Amino acid sequence: MGLVFSFIGPARQAMIPDLVQPENLTNAIALNSAGMSIMTLLAPAFAGVLYAVIGPEGVYFVLAGLGLMAVLVTGLLPKSRPVTVDSDAKILADIGAGITYIRHNPMVRILLGIGLVTALLAMPFRFLMPVFVVDVYDKGPEAMGLLVSAMGLGALAGSLFMAQIGRWKRGLLLIGTTFLTGVALLLVAALPFYMIALVLMLALGLGDAGRRTLNQALIMEVSDAQYRGRVMSVYMLNFALMPLGVLPAGIAAQYFGSQVAVGILAVLLLGITLVVLVSQRELRRFT
Repeated sequence: MGLVFSFIGPARQAMIPDLVQPENLTNAIALNSAGMSIMTLLAPAFAGVLYAVIGPEGVYFVLAGLGLMAVLVTGLLPKSRPVTVDSDAKILADIGAGITYIRHNPMVRILLGIGLVTALLAMPFRFLMPVFVVDVYDKGPEAMGLLVSAMGLGALAGSLFMAQIGRWKRGLLLIGTTFLTGVALLLVAALPFYMIALVLMLALGLGDAGRRTLNQALIMEVSDAQYRGRVMSVYMLNFALMPLGVLPAGIAAQYFGSQVAVGILAVLLLGITLVVLVSQRELRRFT
């Protein structure tokens, strides 16, 4: 599944600009993110009911049927606009050309960097949440489920908000939502109270959805069409590199406690975000 997703993910994202007008790109990506947020909220409960009624094998058959349905629906999409490419180019040469393009495009480079940094510093908290639930909040599985649902609800709200703003100060909003993620993580680390954590999960989901949506939209908007797929492939490496952030965070949590580990990640994220805010004038002015 991981191997297949490495092809599906970049292609799926790179197709969006061919399906909507440029002024609707951010809205389209936000609605796509909203759909995933809705599934985060509803799918586990739906799968749990199916598991109880038709058993685990039945659940997998339903998943296979949904996958087949996705293939059929994808076949109904209009053809993408042709892009001029060198048909004689070799795969490795194409990869090298994509890397060269990224290296010589400062805006693409900084946006990919923001995505990488947030994947390494913000995402590990999701893997440490069970530790917080048990060791910090002294709760059980139900409390974990509520935290995940609250984060999904915040992400849904953030996605819907991004879907309706259009082209309005998106560079500053990207920096602001990244900053919001850092602040939420810092407060989670500093305040060991479950009810406060529920509220902070809403803020964390909101910040994550806004940052992810705007990051993808701006990357696709500033990338030339012939390189868009390759740029999105590099962007998707964020998901593969996420364990690089989880491993040191887990080690820090083991030796210093989960609150200290998340606090360190939050401070690093806030520091890097502040550097981006001060140094990237072009990004700040991006509408």
